[in-house]
Amino acid sequence: VEESLGGSATFFSASASFFCPVRVVAVVGKDFDSDLLDFIRNRGVDFSGVYTEDGETFRWGARYHKDINQRETLYTHLNVFQTFKPHIPEKFKESKFVFLANIDPDLQKDVLGQVDNPEFVMMDTMNFWIGGKRESLVNVLGNVNGIILNDEEVRQLSGELNLVKAIKRVSEFGPELIIVKKGEHGAVMYSGGEFFFIPAYPVEDVLDPTGAGDSFAGGFMGYIANLENLNFTGLKKGLVYATVVSSFCVERFGIE
Repeated sequence: VEESLGGSATFFSASASFFCPVRVVAVVGKDFDSDLLDFIRNRGVDFSGVYTEDGETFRWGARYHKDINQRETLYTHLNVFQTFKPHIPEKFKESKFVFLANIDPDLQKDVLGQVDNPEFVMMDTMNFWIGGKRESLVNVLGNVNGIILNDEEVRQLSGELNLVKAIKRVSEFGPELIIVKKGEHGAVMYSGGEFFFIPAYPVEDVLDPTGAGDSFAGGFMGYIANLENLNFTGLKKGLVYATVVSSFCVERFGIE
């Protein structure tokens, strides 16, 4: 498959839009066809925070192996994303639920500083930032409510091999909610000293796991944004919805 629509913001907003209106801040190049987003724009996703810059849109290519958890990155072309400095539109600043997608932690902190008193902030990251900008990342962690990681990332960030110890160690950096994705083996959530484990939703035909993590995050954030009380019971149900919605993602290529 070539030139398939993707991107963290696309997967996240498509997933979250099942539950609530979504506001997106992102960047594309002049080659991007915005009509491709009509299907989720019609579901209440506001793309007025998407900026078009001179140059080409971010592109990424990979090859997955028989073990769908193993992939080989073929190329990453940052293009306009390389110099992206997010600017939050005025009407977005009162947003109560904020998701900081995987980007330089210094930019994540800058985005957070542009939002007025959010009620709940969740962030994503990756091993590249954990290894290369650890101090900046830990600084952001002290200012958010939660983080979503995979099991490799939580071990790298914590320095602990045991998953339970690793999660508790990361909680010491500040976030009270930690979700660890384990691919086909489900996910683990930790909050307020309690653990909740959930299996993956069974899918017979897995074609493309690209974007499953972003879809998972969108399902979770979209669901909890409607909760009156962010107690552990509500968060657990959010994790169930996240698991189900992300299962839709892997059944076709891209966001099909």
